[in-house]
Amino acid sequence: MKYFFLTIALLLASLTLSAQTILGEWETYDDETNEKKSVIEIFEQNNKYYGKVKEIFTGPADATCENCKGDKKDQLIVGLQIIEKLKKKGESYEGGTILDPESGKVYKCYLELEETDKLKVRGYIGFALLGRTQYWKRKK
Repeated sequence: MKYFFLTIALLLASLTLSAQTILGEWETYDDETNEKKSVIEIFEQNNKYYGKVKEIFTGPADATCENCKGDKKDQLIVGLQIIEKLKKKGESYEGGTILDPESGKVYKCYLELEETDKLKVRGYIGFALLGRTQYWKRKK
């Protein structure tokens, strides 16, 4: 009987973990000062995941992406889609890109939910080993 309850408890715990999602609003922080920089909204569209800037806390609200290329050049940063075309693969989200609005550079992207309210965001060139990781906090 105790194995029955243990099995039920493990099943419920695994269902809770798999029900966690990256969807929603996430706060980003400066790597050096730990100052809040922005709020990014992650959403799903046609089985792919995207992220756009909802708010910025550093610089003017009407700041534009001066260093961006193509159709994103000189667009307002608030409202700018910076994460594009990620696909869920197991517990991670990959195969898409992330834009750094400060530099205008686009990187391959990898996201993974580390905890319910902590998102690992990795931008890289070429191999995932050659890049930078940030941790975003779910907006409460």
